[in-house]
Amino acid sequence: MKSPKMKRIFLSACLFCITGQGFAQTLEKMTWFNEPQQWEAKKNSLSMWVTPQSDYWRISHYGFTVDDAPFLYTTYGGEFEAKVKITGDYKARFDQMGLMLRTDKEHYIKAGIEFVDGKYNLSTVVTHTTSDWSVITLDKVPPAVWIKAVRRLDAVEIFYSFDDKDYIMMRNAFLQDNTPVMVGLMAACPDGKGFRATFENFKVTHLPDQRRLKWLENNK
Repeated sequence: MKSPKMKRIFLSACLFCITGQGFAQTLEKMTWFNEPQQWEAKKNSLSMWVTPQSDYWRISHYGFTVDDAPFLYTTYGGEFEAKVKITGDYKARFDQMGLMLRTDKEHYIKAGIEFVDGKYNLSTVVTHTTSDWSVITLDKVPPAVWIKAVRRLDAVEIFYSFDDKDYIMMRNAFLQDNTPVMVGLMAACPDGKGFRATFENFKVTHLPDQRRLKWLENNK
């Protein structure tokens, strides 16, 4: 029969195992970079008024560098899957929101929805010293979009979904391997007066390192 002290230790160990594998995010414990003036985190939802005249971009095509949009993040090493549901009251050209993975100011990926010329675009910006931009224009406005990023080895696969069931790849991009990554929720308003952005059910799930699994399999 376990003593009360042993029971407490056992329960604590069980709780650690449960929470350690799930990586369910507590938004209030995440860190702001460029915190907006208005935001609220409640349960699994983050709502913010996106800072006007803010963005992430480096050099290419436009000739300027900006690094001043809201980004709420947590840091992970190794391989993982990050996922979030996004809805935005987009108003002005280039209003955007989604996931961001970032190692430093010169190396990051941001992916989500960007509002351009009155149309919704599935948008990915990949920055390694300079930025590039790829879009998939949507024919109609979805009620919500789910964005998922899967980091494996030295690459990140970006997916989108309209129902959180069927996911379609929108980008595969390089990101430095074996480097801690800031991963979280980003929104920007380069050309407007701000807009309401809502993120729901953000979650990061640990993925076992494939090389380690292979080594373990070969060295039983």
